[in-house]
Amino acid sequence: MLSRSAQGLYWMGRYLERAAHLSRLMQLQVETLVDRPLREIHFGWNRVYSSMNQSPPAGTLEAFGNDDYALADSYTLADHLTFEPTNPDSIWNCFAFARENARQVRNYISAEMWLSLNMTFLRLQGLTIQEIWKTAPESFYAGTAKDIATFTGVAEATMYRDEGWHFIQLGRFMERVQLSASILLSQIAAQDGQDESFDADWANLLHVFRAFDAYVHTYSVVVQPGQVLDLIVTDELLPGSVRRSLDATASVLDAIGPGPSPGAGTEAAALSASLCAVVRDGGKDVTAWSVTLEQVNGDSRKLHQQIMDAYIAYPLESLPVR
Repeated sequence: MLSRSAQGLYWMGRYLERAAHLSRLMQLQVETLVDRPLREIHFGWNRVYSSMNQSPPAGTLEAFGNDDYALADSYTLADHLTFEPTNPDSIWNCFAFARENARQVRNYISAEMWLSLNMTFLRLQGLTIQEIWKTAPESFYAGTAKDIATFTGVAEATMYRDEGWHFIQLGRFMERVQLSASILLSQIAAQDGQDESFDADWANLLHVFRAFDAYVHTYSVVVQPGQVLDLIVTDELLPGSVRRSLDATASVLDAIGPGPSPGAGTEAAALSASLCAVVRDGGKDVTAWSVTLEQVNGDSRKLHQQIMDAYIAYPLESLPVR
């Protein structure tokens, strides 16, 4: 496969995963505006921006004011995260970038995938924050996440299982690992130094990963931060767990095999296997989990670069003579 094609498929997977993740966060965040205390609303916005390594448009968020202030502030923040063209990680931009990458690798994806992606893109193109805020913004975000899930299902049902498929999956799982580590570290950092751990914040985190029912089934209705982290990071039965995403990344790299140049891909495969082992070892408490997640966060970014070097940006002089 041409490196340009691999790059387009890889980034299409990453951008769609990013859009789905942010849509899920936004759905849960706007739901808190209905009846949750200001502290919880403020915590949620800070967690979103911190996990994206961004600052809010105004620079900082203040944890005071009244309900009207919080609603107006939330409107501005939602617009920035959803439709703002200058925000590279806005939902709109993620879809635009994913569609452009898909257009460039049109011959590698199925007609049904292209149709599904275009239908969602066109729906977003005609919307503004004013329109979705008039009715039920949480329905918009839930619908957007559902559209991406539909695209994933269409891809599962219709795409040929060649290298193109593997690079899309590699992009999805790499993005999921980095986003998961980032938001978990943001959650821990936000709670650090507080006299008490707010159950609602950790319960909300479980909902981000669609893990609340699994948590209750595995542990109890009492939410404990250490148990939340243990489930989200290490549970191999949880679809969105860090461990499952890392295991999937390792499997995809194995399926892709060596890169074009001698030894290409070996470092990526080794680091991927190492990360799987780190996560399986787990942590004993929140502090230990923080150390583990910092390693996952840093090493997953190294892994991304190794993937780029092995399959996409490899030096031409290393190619065999034809």
